[in-house]
Amino acid sequence: MDLALRITAVALWLISVWGILRYNLHMFQLNGYKNKEHFNWLLKNIQNPLLLLLAIVPGVLVLFLPKLVSIIGTYIVCIIYFVYYMHLKKINNKKKLVFTNRVKRLLITKAIINLSVVVAGYIFVGKFLYLTMGILIALQPWIVILANIINSPIEKSINNGFIKDAKRILASQPDLKIIGVTGSYGKTSVKYYLQTLLKSRYNVLVTPASFNTPMGVVRTIREELKPIHEIFVCEMGARNIGDIKELCDIVHPHYGMITSVGPQHLETFLNMENITNTKFELADAIPTEGLVFLNGDNDYIINNSDKYPNKILYSTTPKDGAYYSENITVSQNGTEFDMVSPNGEKEHFKMKLVGGHNVINVAGAIAVANSLGIPFSELKNQVRKIMPVEHRMQLVEKGNVTIIDDAYNSNPVGSKAAVETLAMFAGTRILVTPGMVELGKEEERFNYEFGTYAAKCCDYIALVGKKHTEPIYKGVMESGFPADKCKVFDNLNQALEYAYSIPSSNRKFILLENDLPDNY
Repeated sequence: MDLALRITAVALWLISVWGILRYNLHMFQLNGYKNKEHFNWLLKNIQNPLLLLLAIVPGVLVLFLPKLVSIIGTYIVCIIYFVYYMHLKKINNKKKLVFTNRVKRLLITKAIINLSVVVAGYIFVGKFLYLTMGILIALQPWIVILANIINSPIEKSINNGFIKDAKRILASQPDLKIIGVTGSYGKTSVKYYLQTLLKSRYNVLVTPASFNTPMGVVRTIREELKPIHEIFVCEMGARNIGDIKELCDIVHPHYGMITSVGPQHLETFLNMENITNTKFELADAIPTEGLVFLNGDNDYIINNSDKYPNKILYSTTPKDGAYYSENITVSQNGTEFDMVSPNGEKEHFKMKLVGGHNVINVAGAIAVANSLGIPFSELKNQVRKIMPVEHRMQLVEKGNVTIIDDAYNSNPVGSKAAVETLAMFAGTRILVTPGMVELGKEEERFNYEFGTYAAKCCDYIALVGKKHTEPIYKGVMESGFPADKCKVFDNLNQALEYAYSIPSSNRKFILLENDLPDNY
């Protein structure tokens, strides 16, 4: 009987360990397999590691009370963990855990660590086995970091092999033109705009979705790049100093485009100087015979542009020697503007994208395409074909409701532009948002300011997550917004149900501004 109880306790322990292990591995993957970022995430979400300390209690009890009490305690603790982590698995489904080869290797290493500790505990400490098992559960969130450290030489060797293969493929296509695109925001949209404009004359490959990390770019090259491709548009993301340089050392771009520099990923960059220097790692990598396209509306970019003689500016205000747009008109049906080239050529463009903030990104794409030999007259039709990028101010019609889906990501500049665009629509204007993250010490201030902008542009506001949206709510209320029209909800589904239930005789426009990933 005692043996059966112990076997059952161990089985329950294994089941709970798997749930805990799987959850922490999922969060580790969302944190980019970065030890430092995951460590900081654990500190921010300390309630999860603290809950696991409960597992030590049965192991302590066995020292003072009958073994049966400890076994029953183990049952209770394991059941609590099983229910809790099944709940987390259910709600954390925006981006599921992907069992990549790297994840499988981490699982094997973690299993070896766990098994080694259990066996050692059984052999050497006898009656302290339950205490050992409890401590091991409590350490699960941190063991994933240890496993990653152990695996790091293997991962580095594997990645270097993939990078070497990608470089070999690029070297085999010497006529391929490579365009690097980076920026605090706007880079993914610009990448797809470039694809639309350039494909009128060239066979173009772009990095898919948000494949903007070294291994994402390498995977694109190894799996997608073919000899027929004439241009490769490579999106370059960064969360740390040196990230853009690392990408440039792999692909060696001939042309570069910096769409913006602003307060994004401040938790890892710490300050604007580091962000600016990192984005300009792309400009530093462009050869003298190449071209660097710079957003002339961005002060951080302009203030750092003088040392690049091969630069081409693009702007929404007239500038000598630059591509610039003028006579911009915006409606809920789209945007029109005139584009002027550095040699004075002028053309009128129309596009389906809503919001004046989109003009600068399209202007940059036009500047690149025109510099690569495509005349304005040909680009005019291509600009008409530009479609909103998924989850980036994408209009989705649902009966008497228009969803303005800007859920991919949010930043101080984009969030303000999004609510100002919402204000243009004739109808009932509803904002649904969890606010902005990864803004470091400035996060509270930026979210407060977002609340003040939203109060001027919206008829109703639905905030997702009480704690994180407190600064937004404060900004909304201190701007004189009606308290009964600003509500806070626990999750996105509740907020959307409220938005749909708002009575209105007019068409409803619901702006989804940001959607935090599961690790938030």
